Amino acid sequence: MDSLTNHKINTISQNKTWLFVPATRIDRIEKAFASGADAVIVDLEDAVAKQDKAAARDALKNYYDEQNAKQTYRPIWLRINQAGSEEFFKDIVLCQRMPNLAGVLLAKAERAEDIDSIHQLTGLPVIALIESAIGLYQIDSMAKAVGLAAFSYGFLDLCNDLQVQVGTPSAEIVANQIRYQLILTSKVHQLSPPIDTIYPDFKDESGLSNRVNLWSKMGMAGMLCIHPKQVATVQQTLQPIDKALAFATRVIEEYEKSGQAVFKIDGEMVDAPVIARSRQLLEKQRLLAK
Repeated sequence: MDSLTNHKINTISQNKTWLFVPATRIDRIEKAFASGADAVIVDLEDAVAKQDKAAARDALKNYYDEQNAKQTYRPIWLRINQAGSEEFFKDIVLCQRMPNLAGVLLAKAERAEDIDSIHQLTGLPVIALIESAIGLYQIDSMAKAVGLAAFSYGFLDLCNDLQVQVGTPSAEIVANQIRYQLILTSKVHQLSPPIDTIYPDFKDESGLSNRVNLWSKMGMAGMLCIHPKQVATVQQTLQPIDKALAFATRVIEEYEKSGQAVFKIDGEMVDAPVIARSRQLLEKQRLLAK
């Protein structure tokens, strides 16, 4: 893989908030960046009716050209249509005409060769959105694709395909199983940690905060957002609590000072796993502070 794409893949895990903007509302791109979102995704798939897709592509290309001319362009991600569809090939042509995109989100990803093809044709990193049972079954194969940066998933689409009733305890069990599979596969294949799916109720700050606490403690990298107000909630929830951060700092300071493999802090036994966890926490804090 080329060094530019490697660099983009390595920085993906630093993006905690991924905010969607429908391609029919290009005026919202700047507002999305103003919300503080780490990454902005312009959606050419579900957010755009078939009859509006051509006009949406034209509007996005005009925005891209205008921003480049003013030297104010900030790279955006583009969610493209399912591989093999008529709209998919049109989206690829658009990507080729916009070489400074940050990358591509492939809707309804199911095959490694589709990811390979996107990367070969555009030179862009790809985030595979798992939205079907077949896609979930094929994640190990897709993880080997050239150009794949990370996985995410569309839980509502997966529930429809798996016939899982949304909003039930059973659905939560399935969701956590999906997270676990994506986390494990991403780790084994040295991808960026996966990105969690959307939280549909953008007015429910408490519920969103609980969701963020769940996926972040499982080891996922970030979250898809559908409304600007969700960005601040995600970012605030991800801030480590002061006590945990202070403890991690003391652990690393003591370890570097004494060099001992096992010691106590405030009566708590500290050994190699605790030291490693403390380093991870401090590194996450460093990235969030950037």
